[in-house]
Amino acid sequence: MSLSRDARVEDTYELQNDQRLDELHSKLRTLRGVTTDIYDDVERQNSALDNARDAFSSFGASLAQSSRRAGQAFGITPGGVKQWRTIGYCAAALVGLWILWHIAGWFWPSSPTTP
Repeated sequence: MSLSRDARVEDTYELQNDQRLDELHSKLRTLRGVTTDIYDDVERQNSALDNARDAFSSFGASLAQSSRRAGQAFGITPGGVKQWRTIGYCAAALVGLWILWHIAGWFWPSSPTTP
């Protein structure tokens, strides 16, 4: 009788161990799934950060180039058109347009107005 009782207790312990092992296996699968999800999310975020860094680097380079060109255009930086030269060109253009206006008036006189 003690052997059969010992066998039943042993079977009970074995059954409990199997249940605990199945629970542990289920928890490990869940933990592995969570770890995989975290890894995938981190990879997506790293990719997004890399894309943002590349976009900002490209924007910074474009902004620096635009600033350099604007400086040259306004004569602020070396190698660009001098400010006085630009003012001279604008003044000469206005005087030239004024002269052309008066010359055009010689060839196309305005119609006389009647009182």
